[in-house]
Amino acid sequence: MLPHENTTRLISLDMELSSRPKHRGIDGQRNLSTAGGLQPKQPPTQPMDRVSWLMLISLSILWGGSFFFTEIALGDLPPLTLVLCRVSIATMVLWWVVLLRDIAIPRDPKFWAGVAVMGGLNNLIPFCLIVWSQTQITSSLAAILNATTPLFTLLIAHIATDTEKLTLRKAIGVLIGFGGVIVIFGVPTSGTEVGLLAPAAVLLAAFSYGCAGVFGRRFATTPPILTAAGMTSASSLMLLPLSIIVDQPWHLPVPTTSTILAVLGFATLSTALAYILYFAILKRAGASNLLLVTFLIPVSAILLGVGFLGEVLLAQHIIGMAVIGLGLLVIDGRLLPKPQT
Repeated sequence: MLPHENTTRLISLDMELSSRPKHRGIDGQRNLSTAGGLQPKQPPTQPMDRVSWLMLISLSILWGGSFFFTEIALGDLPPLTLVLCRVSIATMVLWWVVLLRDIAIPRDPKFWAGVAVMGGLNNLIPFCLIVWSQTQITSSLAAILNATTPLFTLLIAHIATDTEKLTLRKAIGVLIGFGGVIVIFGVPTSGTEVGLLAPAAVLLAAFSYGCAGVFGRRFATTPPILTAAGMTSASSLMLLPLSIIVDQPWHLPVPTTSTILAVLGFATLSTALAYILYFAILKRAGASNLLLVTFLIPVSAILLGVGFLGEVLLAQHIIGMAVIGLGLLVIDGRLLPKPQT
Protein backbone atom coordinates (compact mmCIF):
# COMPACT_ATOMS: atom_id res chain seq x y z
CA MET A 1 0.00 0.00 0.00
CA LEU A 2 1.07 3.57 -0.61
CA PRO A 3 1.27 6.15 2.21
CA HIS A 4 -1.50 8.32 0.73
CA GLU A 5 -4.11 5.56 0.94
CA ASN A 6 -6.49 6.02 3.88
CA THR A 7 -6.96 3.62 6.78
CA THR A 8 -10.40 2.50 5.66
CA ARG A 9 -9.03 1.34 2.33
CA LEU A 10 -6.18 -0.46 4.09
CA ILE A 11 -8.60 -2.40 6.25
CA SER A 12 -10.91 -3.16 3.32
CA LEU A 13 -8.12 -4.51 1.14
CA ASP A 14 -6.68 -6.57 3.97
CA MET A 15 -10.08 -7.99 4.81
CA GLU A 16 -10.79 -8.77 1.16
CA LEU A 17 -7.59 -10.77 0.87
CA SER A 18 -8.26 -12.49 4.19
CA SER A 19 -11.78 -13.45 3.16
CA ARG A 20 -10.95 -15.04 -0.20
CA PRO A 21 -10.56 -18.64 1.07
CA LYS A 22 -14.21 -18.62 2.15
CA HIS A 23 -15.23 -21.40 -0.22
CA ARG A 24 -16.06 -24.71 1.38
CA GLY A 25 -13.60 -26.56 -0.84
CA ILE A 26 -10.31 -28.20 0.06
CA ASP A 27 -8.30 -24.98 0.18
CA GLY A 28 -10.80 -23.27 2.45
CA GLN A 29 -10.81 -26.16 4.91
CA ARG A 30 -7.02 -26.22 4.97
CA ASN A 31 -6.93 -22.55 5.97
CA LEU A 32 -9.52 -23.08 8.69
CA SER A 33 -7.49 -25.94 10.12
CA THR A 34 -4.42 -23.76 10.23
CA ALA A 35 -6.41 -21.07 12.01
CA GLY A 36 -7.52 -23.62 14.56
CA GLY A 37 -3.94 -24.24 15.55
CA LEU A 38 -3.33 -27.56 13.74
CA GLN A 39 -0.18 -26.14 12.18
CA PRO A 40 1.66 -24.24 14.93
CA LYS A 41 4.52 -23.02 12.74
CA GLN A 42 4.59 -19.22 12.85
CA PRO A 43 5.99 -16.68 10.37
CA PRO A 44 8.77 -14.38 11.54
CA THR A 45 8.02 -10.80 12.54
CA GLN A 46 7.94 -8.40 9.59
CA PRO A 47 9.70 -5.00 9.71
CA MET A 48 7.58 -1.94 10.40
CA ASP A 49 6.93 0.17 7.29
CA ARG A 50 4.97 3.40 6.82
CA VAL A 51 1.66 1.63 6.33
CA SER A 52 2.16 -0.42 9.50
CA TRP A 53 2.87 2.72 11.49
CA LEU A 54 -0.22 4.43 10.04
CA MET A 55 -2.34 1.47 11.08
CA LEU A 56 -0.77 1.50 14.55
CA ILE A 57 -1.52 5.21 15.02
CA SER A 58 -5.13 4.70 13.94
CA LEU A 59 -5.49 1.81 16.38
CA SER A 60 -3.94 3.88 19.18
CA ILE A 61 -6.60 6.57 18.69
CA LEU A 62 -9.38 3.99 18.86
CA TRP A 63 -7.98 2.30 21.96
CA GLY A 64 -6.95 5.58 23.59
CA GLY A 65 -10.59 6.61 23.37
CA SER A 66 -11.60 3.49 25.32
CA PHE A 67 -10.14 4.97 28.53
CA PHE A 68 -12.14 8.14 27.91
CA PHE A 69 -15.38 6.23 27.25
CA THR A 70 -14.80 4.11 30.35
CA GLU A 71 -14.41 7.13 32.59
CA ILE A 72 -17.75 8.52 31.41
CA ALA A 73 -19.69 5.23 31.56
CA LEU A 74 -18.46 4.36 35.07
CA GLY A 75 -20.69 7.13 36.35
CA ASP A 76 -23.72 4.84 35.89
CA LEU A 77 -22.44 1.31 35.32
CA PRO A 78 -20.30 -1.01 37.50
CA PRO A 79 -17.18 -2.56 35.93
CA LEU A 80 -18.44 -6.05 35.02
CA THR A 81 -21.68 -4.78 33.50
CA LEU A 82 -19.80 -2.11 31.56
CA VAL A 83 -17.36 -4.66 30.13
CA LEU A 84 -20.26 -7.00 29.29
CA CYS A 85 -21.97 -4.19 27.38
CA ARG A 86 -18.75 -3.48 25.54
CA VAL A 87 -18.07 -7.01 24.34
CA SER A 88 -21.68 -8.04 23.70
CA ILE A 89 -22.48 -5.02 21.53
CA ALA A 90 -19.18 -5.47 19.71
CA THR A 91 -20.05 -9.13 19.17
CA MET A 92 -23.29 -8.23 17.39
CA VAL A 93 -21.51 -5.74 15.15
CA LEU A 94 -18.70 -8.15 14.30
CA TRP A 95 -20.98 -11.10 13.49
CA TRP A 96 -23.10 -8.81 11.32
CA VAL A 97 -19.96 -8.01 9.28
CA VAL A 98 -19.03 -11.72 9.11
CA LEU A 99 -22.45 -12.61 7.71
CA LEU A 100 -22.45 -9.62 5.38
CA ARG A 101 -19.15 -10.78 3.88
CA ASP A 102 -20.31 -14.42 3.71
CA ILE A 103 -17.15 -15.59 5.44
CA ALA A 104 -17.02 -19.32 6.11
CA ILE A 105 -17.45 -20.10 9.80
CA PRO A 106 -15.14 -22.95 10.91
CA ARG A 107 -16.51 -25.98 12.74
CA ASP A 108 -13.15 -27.17 14.02
CA PRO A 109 -13.35 -27.39 17.87
CA LYS A 110 -9.71 -26.33 18.07
CA PHE A 111 -10.57 -23.00 16.47
CA TRP A 112 -13.32 -22.32 19.01
CA ALA A 113 -11.10 -23.41 21.87
CA GLY A 114 -8.48 -20.98 20.59
CA VAL A 115 -10.84 -18.01 20.38
CA ALA A 116 -12.15 -18.86 23.85
CA VAL A 117 -8.60 -18.55 25.20
CA MET A 118 -8.19 -15.28 23.29
CA GLY A 119 -11.48 -14.05 24.73
CA GLY A 120 -10.15 -14.60 28.21
CA LEU A 121 -6.67 -13.19 27.63
CA ASN A 122 -7.58 -10.26 25.40
CA ASN A 123 -11.03 -9.30 26.74
CA LEU A 124 -12.24 -10.77 30.01
CA ILE A 125 -9.13 -10.40 32.16
CA PRO A 126 -7.64 -7.09 30.92
CA PHE A 127 -10.94 -5.28 30.31
CA CYS A 128 -12.23 -6.04 33.81
CA LEU A 129 -8.93 -5.16 35.48
CA ILE A 130 -8.52 -1.86 33.64
CA VAL A 131 -12.14 -0.77 34.06
CA TRP A 132 -11.98 -1.55 37.79
CA SER A 133 -8.68 0.33 38.09
CA GLN A 134 -10.32 3.43 36.62
CA THR A 135 -12.64 3.56 39.61
CA GLN A 136 -9.48 4.32 41.62
CA ILE A 137 -7.05 6.08 39.25
CA THR A 138 -7.37 8.45 36.28
CA SER A 139 -7.81 7.26 32.71
CA SER A 140 -4.51 8.92 31.81
CA LEU A 141 -2.51 6.97 34.40
CA ALA A 142 -4.25 3.73 33.42
CA ALA A 143 -3.28 4.34 29.78
CA ILE A 144 0.34 5.07 30.73
CA LEU A 145 0.64 1.84 32.75
CA ASN A 146 -1.04 -0.08 29.93
CA ALA A 147 1.85 1.00 27.73
CA THR A 148 3.98 -1.67 29.42
CA THR A 149 2.22 -4.30 27.29
CA PRO A 150 5.02 -4.56 24.68
CA LEU A 151 7.54 -5.17 27.44
CA PHE A 152 5.60 -8.18 28.69
CA THR A 153 4.99 -9.31 25.11
CA LEU A 154 8.70 -9.37 24.29
CA LEU A 155 9.45 -11.44 27.37
CA ILE A 156 6.59 -13.86 26.69
CA ALA A 157 7.47 -14.13 22.99
CA HIS A 158 11.10 -14.90 23.91
CA ILE A 159 9.98 -17.81 26.07
CA ALA A 160 7.09 -19.12 23.95
CA THR A 161 8.28 -18.73 20.34
CA ASP A 162 11.25 -19.58 18.16
CA THR A 163 11.02 -16.53 15.89
CA GLU A 164 10.89 -13.60 18.33
CA LYS A 165 13.83 -14.09 20.60
CA LEU A 166 14.95 -11.29 22.90
CA THR A 167 18.10 -9.61 21.55
CA LEU A 168 20.47 -7.49 23.61
CA ARG A 169 18.98 -4.31 22.14
CA LYS A 170 15.42 -5.37 22.98
CA ALA A 171 16.49 -6.49 26.46
CA ILE A 172 17.94 -3.02 27.11
CA GLY A 173 14.70 -1.46 25.86
CA VAL A 174 12.64 -3.68 28.16
CA LEU A 175 14.76 -2.71 31.16
CA ILE A 176 14.41 0.97 30.32
CA GLY A 177 10.67 0.57 29.88
CA PHE A 178 10.21 -1.08 33.26
CA GLY A 179 12.40 1.66 34.68
CA GLY A 180 9.64 4.04 33.62
CA VAL A 181 7.18 2.01 35.68
CA ILE A 182 9.47 2.35 38.68
CA VAL A 183 9.51 6.11 38.17
CA ILE A 184 5.70 6.16 38.17
CA PHE A 185 5.55 4.18 41.41
CA GLY A 186 8.58 5.89 42.91
CA VAL A 187 6.65 8.58 44.74
CA PRO A 188 3.38 7.01 45.94
CA THR A 189 0.43 9.39 46.06
CA SER A 190 -1.53 7.20 48.48
CA GLY A 191 -0.54 5.03 51.41
CA THR A 192 -3.58 2.81 51.08
CA GLU A 193 -3.54 -0.68 49.61
CA VAL A 194 -6.03 0.39 46.94
CA GLY A 195 -3.64 3.15 45.91
CA LEU A 196 -1.13 0.49 44.84
CA LEU A 197 -3.59 -2.24 43.91
CA ALA A 198 -5.28 -0.31 41.10
CA PRO A 199 -2.04 0.44 39.18
CA ALA A 200 -0.94 -3.16 39.77
CA ALA A 201 -4.22 -4.32 38.21
CA VAL A 202 -3.35 -2.42 35.02
CA LEU A 203 0.08 -4.07 34.93
CA LEU A 204 -1.57 -7.47 35.28
CA ALA A 205 -3.88 -6.53 32.41
CA ALA A 206 -0.84 -5.59 30.33
CA PHE A 207 0.66 -9.00 31.04
CA SER A 208 -2.57 -10.64 29.87
CA TYR A 209 -2.52 -8.55 26.68
CA GLY A 210 1.05 -9.70 26.10
CA CYS A 211 0.00 -13.34 26.37
CA ALA A 212 -2.85 -12.69 23.93
CA GLY A 213 -0.53 -10.98 21.45
CA VAL A 214 1.69 -14.05 21.27
CA PHE A 215 -1.11 -16.61 21.41
CA GLY A 216 -3.03 -14.79 18.66
CA ARG A 217 -0.32 -15.50 16.10
CA ARG A 218 -2.02 -18.82 15.34
CA PHE A 219 -4.89 -16.89 13.74
CA ALA A 220 -2.67 -15.34 11.07
CA THR A 221 -4.52 -17.13 8.23
CA THR A 222 -8.01 -16.48 9.60
CA PRO A 223 -10.07 -13.47 8.46
CA PRO A 224 -9.50 -10.93 11.25
CA ILE A 225 -13.20 -10.14 11.59
CA LEU A 226 -13.96 -13.81 12.24
CA THR A 227 -11.35 -14.11 14.96
CA ALA A 228 -12.55 -10.92 16.63
CA ALA A 229 -16.18 -12.04 16.51
CA GLY A 230 -15.37 -15.42 18.04
CA MET A 231 -13.22 -13.80 20.72
CA THR A 232 -15.83 -11.27 21.84
CA SER A 233 -18.53 -13.98 21.74
CA ALA A 234 -16.52 -16.15 24.12
CA SER A 235 -15.82 -13.28 26.51
CA SER A 236 -19.51 -12.26 26.46
CA LEU A 237 -20.56 -15.77 27.48
CA MET A 238 -17.99 -15.80 30.28
CA LEU A 239 -18.96 -12.35 31.54
CA LEU A 240 -22.72 -12.80 31.55
CA PRO A 241 -22.96 -14.99 34.68
CA LEU A 242 -20.32 -12.89 36.47
CA SER A 243 -22.25 -9.69 35.82
CA ILE A 244 -25.53 -11.27 36.96
CA ILE A 245 -24.05 -12.61 40.20
CA VAL A 246 -21.87 -9.64 41.16
CA ASP A 247 -23.60 -6.54 39.76
CA GLN A 248 -27.25 -7.64 39.61
CA PRO A 249 -27.81 -5.18 36.73
CA TRP A 250 -31.61 -5.23 37.04
CA HIS A 251 -31.21 -3.14 40.21
CA LEU A 252 -29.17 -0.45 38.44
CA PRO A 253 -30.73 2.94 37.59
CA VAL A 254 -31.47 3.80 33.97
CA PRO A 255 -28.22 5.09 32.42
CA THR A 256 -27.95 8.66 31.18
CA THR A 257 -27.63 9.62 27.52
CA SER A 258 -23.93 10.33 27.91
CA THR A 259 -23.39 6.86 29.37
CA ILE A 260 -25.30 5.21 26.53
CA LEU A 261 -23.27 7.11 23.93
CA ALA A 262 -20.04 6.25 25.75
CA VAL A 263 -20.93 2.54 25.79
CA LEU A 264 -21.78 2.62 22.08
CA GLY A 265 -18.48 4.33 21.28
CA PHE A 266 -16.70 1.90 23.60
CA ALA A 267 -18.20 -1.11 21.82
CA THR A 268 -18.33 -0.09 18.17
CA LEU A 269 -15.21 2.07 17.78
CA SER A 270 -12.83 1.01 20.55
CA THR A 271 -13.71 -2.68 20.27
CA ALA A 272 -15.36 -3.82 17.01
CA LEU A 273 -13.48 -1.54 14.60
CA ALA A 274 -10.33 -1.68 16.69
CA TYR A 275 -10.17 -5.48 16.59
CA ILE A 276 -10.54 -5.55 12.83
CA LEU A 277 -7.49 -3.33 12.65
CA TYR A 278 -5.75 -5.24 15.46
CA PHE A 279 -5.74 -8.57 13.65
CA ALA A 280 -4.88 -6.95 10.33
CA ILE A 281 -1.73 -5.51 11.92
CA LEU A 282 -0.99 -8.82 13.64
CA LYS A 283 -0.91 -10.52 10.23
CA ARG A 284 1.13 -7.74 8.67
CA ALA A 285 3.77 -6.97 11.29
CA GLY A 286 3.78 -9.66 13.99
CA ALA A 287 2.96 -9.78 17.69
CA SER A 288 5.84 -7.72 19.09
CA ASN A 289 5.41 -4.90 16.59
CA LEU A 290 1.64 -4.89 17.08
CA LEU A 291 1.87 -4.39 20.83
CA LEU A 292 4.00 -1.28 20.30
CA VAL A 293 0.66 0.47 19.76
CA THR A 294 0.28 0.71 23.53
CA PHE A 295 3.11 3.24 23.63
CA LEU A 296 0.99 5.52 21.45
CA ILE A 297 -2.30 5.01 23.32
CA PRO A 298 -1.39 7.25 26.32
CA VAL A 299 -1.02 10.27 24.04
CA SER A 300 -4.64 10.25 22.87
CA ALA A 301 -5.88 9.09 26.29
CA ILE A 302 -4.08 11.93 28.05
CA LEU A 303 -5.34 14.53 25.58
CA LEU A 304 -8.93 13.35 26.10
CA GLY A 305 -8.57 12.96 29.87
CA VAL A 306 -6.94 16.33 30.49
CA GLY A 307 -8.93 18.20 27.85
CA PHE A 308 -12.44 16.89 28.58
CA LEU A 309 -12.39 15.18 31.98
CA GLY A 310 -10.26 17.70 33.87
CA GLU A 311 -7.68 15.11 34.89
CA VAL A 312 -4.30 16.18 36.25
CA LEU A 313 -1.06 14.28 35.69
CA LEU A 314 1.74 14.34 38.24
CA ALA A 315 5.29 15.08 37.11
CA GLN A 316 6.35 11.51 37.96
CA HIS A 317 3.69 10.17 35.58
CA ILE A 318 4.89 12.32 32.69
CA ILE A 319 8.54 11.43 33.35
CA GLY A 320 7.64 7.76 33.66
CA MET A 321 5.79 7.86 30.33
CA ALA A 322 8.83 9.51 28.73
CA VAL A 323 11.11 6.76 30.07
CA ILE A 324 8.74 4.08 28.77
CA GLY A 325 8.77 5.86 25.40
CA LEU A 326 12.56 5.82 25.48
CA GLY A 327 12.40 2.06 25.91
CA LEU A 328 10.20 1.92 22.81
CA LEU A 329 12.76 3.81 20.75
CA VAL A 330 15.46 1.38 21.85
CA ILE A 331 13.29 -1.67 21.11
CA ASP A 332 12.37 -0.23 17.72
CA GLY A 333 16.07 0.23 16.87
CA ARG A 334 16.01 4.01 16.48
CA LEU A 335 18.40 4.76 19.34
CA LEU A 336 20.41 1.53 19.31
CA PRO A 337 20.19 0.34 15.72
CA LYS A 338 20.81 -3.29 14.92
CA PRO A 339 24.47 -3.85 13.95
CA GLN A 340 25.07 -4.39 10.26
CA THR A 341 26.36 -7.84 9.36
